[in-house]
Amino acid sequence: MKRIKFLNCNLDLLNIDETVNFIDDKIQKNQFIQQVVVNVAKIINLQKDTQLFKSVNDSDLINIDGMGIIYGANFLKLDVKKEHKVSGIDLFYSLINLSKDKGYKIFLLGASEEVIKLTNDNLLSKYPNLKIAGYHHGYFWNDEEKIVQKIKNSGSQLLFVAITSPKKENFINKWKKDLNVNFVMGVGGTFDIVAGKIKRAPVWMQNNGLEWVYRIIQEPKRMWKRYLVTNTKYLFFLIKEKLN
Repeated sequence: MKRIKFLNCNLDLLNIDETVNFIDDKIQKNQFIQQVVVNVAKIINLQKDTQLFKSVNDSDLINIDGMGIIYGANFLKLDVKKEHKVSGIDLFYSLINLSKDKGYKIFLLGASEEVIKLTNDNLLSKYPNLKIAGYHHGYFWNDEEKIVQKIKNSGSQLLFVAITSPKKENFINKWKKDLNVNFVMGVGGTFDIVAGKIKRAPVWMQNNGLEWVYRIIQEPKRMWKRYLVTNTKYLFFLIKEKLN
């Protein structure tokens, strides 16, 4: 596995099949792996958030989620290819299929009560043989230990955490030794898509780094300012790094 450094963040150059095989190997060996996907927003936020910086860079596997990272890395003459893009939702579905085939138990954590139940129901409807050992919504901050114990007691091997950044990364990094799972990853808004609450961008937009445009179209009031600020900062950091 080749690891590079990009704007103070470690990145592992694996395609999605290599990523799944790497994770499966660790599960079979009963070893723990903390995985995280990194997009432009996370790259920007970890520049100033020391806890997020640690949570991301402490991870065992750090995949690239988004063409913005690919384009930025290429701008800095780093040997990163399009095949190294491993989006969170694509990896999620690949690991769901892996779990179904291998009989791995999974736990779903995050989103609202309505969304997490729909996610559970929709997954079981599509994958009847999938073993979902438990699920819980993402509003549990007054008693984190109770949720950690619930996950531990479930006997799950894979844990998917759909909570906003940086909360999910910091939660995972804080409790990873107590979860008693082999694999844990943050999946962002994946449960909203699985539950049918929002739609994913068309493939041609995914392949050309335009998923952020599609998100603005769906949620203009919430997203336009976020992406304007984030992308402007990203361009600044890239130019600064290039000049250095």
